Amino acid sequence: MPRTMNSSIKRPRISVDVAPEIRRRLRLAAARKDMAVGQYVLAAIEARLREDLVDEESGAALTAKTDPVLAELWDNPADAAYDRL
Repeated sequence: MPRTMNSSIKRPRISVDVAPEIRRRLRLAAARKDMAVGQYVLAAIEARLREDLVDEESGAALTAKTDPVLAELWDNPADAAYDRL
C-alpha cells in the first residue's frame, strides 16, 4: 500500500526525471534523516523556497544575509555611522 502524507488533502503531483546518481544520493540522504524520499524532497524544496522568497513573503528589508553583494558595500567605515542611528 502506498504511503500518503495526508489523504484528506488533494495535492497536485510533480514529476522530475533525475540521473541514477542523483536518485542514489537522494535515497541515501533521506535514509540518513530517517525520512521517505518524497518527504525529504518536499522538505528540501520548502527550505529552498523560504530562502529564495524571503523578501517577497515576509516583506523583510535588505540585509547582509539576503544580499551579500550589497553587504560588502555597506560594510565600510563611512557607512558605520548609520549603524548607530
